[in-house]
Amino acid sequence: MTKPEAAKTGEAITTIDLFAGAGGLSLGFHLAEVGFLPVFGVEHDPAAAATFERNFGCEVFAGDIEEGPEYPQADVIIGGPPCQGFSPLGRDRDDVSRAQLNGLWKHFLDAVRTIRPKAFVIENVREFHRSTQFAELLRLLEADSELSAYTPAYGVLNAADYGVPQTRLRGILIAIRGHEGELPWPPPPLRGPESPGKRPYRTVEEAIGDLPAATTGFDPYFDDGGGQHLHFGRRPTRKSLERYRAIPPGGNRFDLMERRPDITPACWATKPTGTTDVMGRLWWDRPSATIRTEFFKPEKGRYLHPVEDRVISHREAARLQSFPDWYVFEGTKIDIARQIGNAVPPLLGVAIAHHVYHHAFAH
Repeated sequence: MTKPEAAKTGEAITTIDLFAGAGGLSLGFHLAEVGFLPVFGVEHDPAAAATFERNFGCEVFAGDIEEGPEYPQADVIIGGPPCQGFSPLGRDRDDVSRAQLNGLWKHFLDAVRTIRPKAFVIENVREFHRSTQFAELLRLLEADSELSAYTPAYGVLNAADYGVPQTRLRGILIAIRGHEGELPWPPPPLRGPESPGKRPYRTVEEAIGDLPAATTGFDPYFDDGGGQHLHFGRRPTRKSLERYRAIPPGGNRFDLMERRPDITPACWATKPTGTTDVMGRLWWDRPSATIRTEFFKPEKGRYLHPVEDRVISHREAARLQSFPDWYVFEGTKIDIARQIGNAVPPLLGVAIAHHVYHHAFAH
């Protein structure tokens, strides 16, 4: 990874990434090529922290933010407080753990008070923006003497609008210190019906169509000349393979129930309604469904390859998240899948970075 071209802004614009994960948002700011330079990260998951340090080469506090890391000065703070407490997928958490997760954004604001950056960005699931916690955050931005200097703008962005070959809705808040007047929102879309020229969305085929039809065994540290080898997949049982074969392009578990009731799991056979993504097959000519942490399990969502009778590989999932092949992930295959699924798509990060730069630094 090369240092961003600081000459475009006179000097580097330094960033700190809190709840950094694998660094998807920091990578987006880097790829924006307007001078953003990561200087510090905080991430409690050891494998994700190692990934961040491996790719950015800056100091990473590999622990819980509650432990009070010593922050360097920086121009921008970015990050995504854990979303499990707000996400519908976390509805089964107990009240105590949900409350602990829901309160971590307050540590983000503590860092803002300490560092007083020119701007900050908070990323989360879209449900966060409908929560009482978000209402409290907005109240603090008005009432807190240190935070009231920031002008916020917020809303839900679809990653597909910004060149990511995936439909992924995220709640984003951008706040800029000393901004005069209302902060424009949203960042201008680059793709889709609202974009200039109505440019089409990037498709699954554009993202992964050049990869080999067959996957190989797990060897994340083998470099075949094109980057870290992540084009590996599961070894399905014979019954699982038969189930995959029963799913047509764009199909799902309902096609399995209709075509092969003899191998349909009983839990699906007795549930004629529900999600249409389970055991779903992707389309070549559309963006993918949202990539989550267990994309390697077709029973969890629409993760079957468009034409091959297999689940998408880790490399394919990383590309659908818009990670370049040269980005290296640390950890086991489960660790890497979690990092890929939890990440902010870097190309969405690029759009956010440009928006921050234009309104906070391009003067």
